[in-house]
Amino acid sequence: MSRIGKLPVSLPKGVTVSISDDNVLTVKGPLGELKQNINREIKVEVEDNQIIIKRPSESKNHKSLHGLYRALIANMVTGVSQGFKKELELVGVGYRAEAKGQNLEMSLGYSHDIVFQIPNEVKVETKTERRSNPIITLTCIDKQLIGHVAAKIRSLRPPEPYKGKGIKFVGEQLRRKAGKSASV
Repeated sequence: MSRIGKLPVSLPKGVTVSISDDNVLTVKGPLGELKQNINREIKVEVEDNQIIIKRPSESKNHKSLHGLYRALIANMVTGVSQGFKKELELVGVGYRAEAKGQNLEMSLGYSHDIVFQIPNEVKVETKTERRSNPIITLTCIDKQLIGHVAAKIRSLRPPEPYKGKGIKFVGEQLRRKAGKSASV
């Protein structure tokens, strides 16, 4: 737990960090701005293009908070400098997806189409090519938000273990089960 917290977070060019008096860390970069409340016991310092996180004691709680806030701050710095991207693949006959502004309209084999409202911070694109599965691409600067939205979309039709039909992440390996075996 504590080994992650000891590593400093390096700041790329164009990224600035400020800490307010009420322990709110603000990270600004070329793609946007993110804020995070920091526990009062954890100290965050900025020294020559590096963020250093310090804990007051070696207690288990302080060690876990140390690693947690280091990971959150590293994700914020990566988000405002590069951004995050998640791709979902729709596997199934007749499955399709279409982005209309911040609404994602999907046909997933149910008797009705599903309209999913995407938050304003997340950008959505859909790509449908002939002879390939439709792909939904989500981009955002907030890693936690993009993961939550991707998980919600995947939960609308999780992949089933026999044929693999459903919504899955691109590159995700699914455990497949054998079907019924014919008796002789």
